[in-house]
Amino acid sequence: MPKLKTKKAAAKRFSVTGTGKLKRKHSFKRHLLFNKPTKQKRQARGSVIIAAANKFIKKFLPFI
Repeated sequence: MPKLKTKKAAAKRFSVTGTGKLKRKHSFKRHLLFNKPTKQKRQARGSVIIAAANKFIKKFLPFI
């Protein structure tokens, strides 16, 4: 049985909450913010819990 490795690309983008759910940040918040509406920038703050349909990402993070 080979060693399990964490997919580093997924580890940088997702984190696991205390209850085991996956959390991610919103997109469109890095650059060119001057021509995006304030509402769009405000709604992109914080983080989001990933839907249950995308739980395959947990396979990429065996140790987190």
